Amino acid sequence: MRPFEDTHLLTRIEHAVQSIAAKMHPRRRSRAHSTPMRRYSHSPAHDLPYLPTEIWLLILREATAMSPDPLDISLGLSFLETPCEVEEYFAAMRVKRDLSLVSKAWNKHMQEFLYEFVWISRASQAKALALTLLTQFIERKPSSGRWIRRLHMETPAMKRCATDDIRTILDYAPHLVIYSDHHAVRCTRYQEFSDVRCSPEQLVSALAVPNSKLRRLSLTNYSDVPFPYHMSPMLKQTARNLEYLELSSTSIPLSSRAPTRTSPIVSLPVLQSLKLTLDNTTFAVLASWKMPSLRNVSVVSSDFGYAGQGFANFFEAHGSQIEQLELGHSSSLIVEHNLSLNPRPIQQIPLADWCPNLKEFICSADAEWNWRNPDWIAPHVLLPAHPHLRFIGIRDIDKRLVDDASAFPADPEDDAPFFPLLEQISSLLFNDAFPCLRYIRDLSPSSHTMRSDRRPQVRILKFWANVLARCGQRQVWLEDYRGVNITVRDLKRAGLVTA
Repeated sequence: MRPFEDTHLLTRIEHAVQSIAAKMHPRRRSRAHSTPMRRYSHSPAHDLPYLPTEIWLLILREATAMSPDPLDISLGLSFLETPCEVEEYFAAMRVKRDLSLVSKAWNKHMQEFLYEFVWISRASQAKALALTLLTQFIERKPSSGRWIRRLHMETPAMKRCATDDIRTILDYAPHLVIYSDHHAVRCTRYQEFSDVRCSPEQLVSALAVPNSKLRRLSLTNYSDVPFPYHMSPMLKQTARNLEYLELSSTSIPLSSRAPTRTSPIVSLPVLQSLKLTLDNTTFAVLASWKMPSLRNVSVVSSDFGYAGQGFANFFEAHGSQIEQLELGHSSSLIVEHNLSLNPRPIQQIPLADWCPNLKEFICSADAEWNWRNPDWIAPHVLLPAHPHLRFIGIRDIDKRLVDDASAFPADPEDDAPFFPLLEQISSLLFNDAFPCLRYIRDLSPSSHTMRSDRRPQVRILKFWANVLARCGQRQVWLEDYRGVNITVRDLKRAGLVTA
C-alpha cells in the first residue's frame, strides 16, 4: 500500500465513506457525528503483511538459521568438523515451532523449515512422522515429506525405530540430500513374518530413487551378509552425487578371511570422505571400488583386522590419494589382541608408505605405553612416524584427563596424574618421527570447557601450560577444537578467574 501524498484527497474520501455509512445505517448517524474524525498517518509497519512470499521466506530462513548450517554438505567432509548436537537441534526446532504458531500464513511458510532437517532420537518420533505422511496422503493433502532434505536417526538401543515406519518415511521423502542411520532401526534376523518391503536390503534400495540427490549417506548393516553384496546395486544408482559415505555393521564377523564371492565394482566419481566401521572382508571388497576423488578416510575396524589382507589391499589401492586419516582404538588394545593371534610385529605394516601424501592424522588420547618402544608413545601403533604429516588431531582428551585424575587421586593442584598424557603429546614433537609437524589440535569441546571454564582446576591449567611450553620449543601451534590457538594469556586469564 502506497502512502497518499495528498492529505486533502484522503480527508475527502473519509467524509464520503462516513456519509454513505450514515445513509445506510441511520441509527448509527449520531454516533458517527459524535466520533472525532481521525487523520490517516502511514506507517511502514502497515506494509509488512503484504510482503511477497519470497521475502517472508528469506526473513524466516534467517530467523531459524543454525550455525553451522546442517544442510551444508561441504562442512561435513572433513572429520575435523564438530557435528551438530541433538540439544542444538531441539533448540532450533523450538524456535521454528513458535514462529509457525504466529499466524496461518506463517504456519504455511514454516512448513519447509520445520521438515527440512529431521532428527529422530526415539521410535515414537519415527512413528509420528510416518503417521503424518500417511494421513496427508489419504486426505490428498500436499505431503510434508517433499521438504525433508536431511534425515538423521540416532537412538538408544532399546528405542530403535520400526522398519515399516522408516520405509514409509523414505517412500514420501524423494528429495533427500543427507541420510544418516546410526544403528537406529530395529531390524531382526528373522524376516519370515514381517513385511518384505521392510527387510534390510529393501530399506537400502528405497534410497535408490530415480534422479537421486543424495550427497551424504551413513548406513548400518543389520544382516550377516557382508555389506557390499546387497548395497552395491543401490550405490550404482546414487553414486553420481555422493560425496560422503559412512558404513558400519551391527555384528562382528567370526573370521577375517578373504571374500568367497565377487561383488560388483562400484564407481563413486565425486566421493571425498569415507568412514568405515567394518570387518577385514569388506575392506577387501572396497579395495576394488573406483574412488578417484577420495581424500579423507576414517577407520575403526570392528574385528581389529588391521593386519589382515583386506586392510592392506584397501590402502595399497587408495592410500596414495588420502590426505586426512583417522584411526580408532588404542594402541595397547591392538597390540594385545593381534600379538595373541599373530606373532608378527604390528609395526611392520607400512602405512606411511601406503599414504605418502598424508597431511592430517586423527588419533585417540587412549594410547598407552608400548613395551617395544618404552622411550616414547606413538599416536597410533600403525603410524609411529611420517615424513610429511603437518597436523595431528587428538580426540577424547577430556575423558583421559578425568580417568587419570580419578585413578590417581591427589592434591587438586598436583598435575602428576597427567604425566603419561603429557609424555604422549610430547612424543608427537619428536623431530625424527614427524619432521613437518606444525599443528596439534585438541578435538574435544569438553576439554576446552575444562580449560576455560569460570572455575578451572589448577592442575588442568598446569598440564596445558606444560603442553604449550613443549609445543613452543618445537614451534608447533597448539589449537582447541575450533582451530583457535591456545595461548599463555588464555591460561593466565583462566587462572586469575580461579583465584
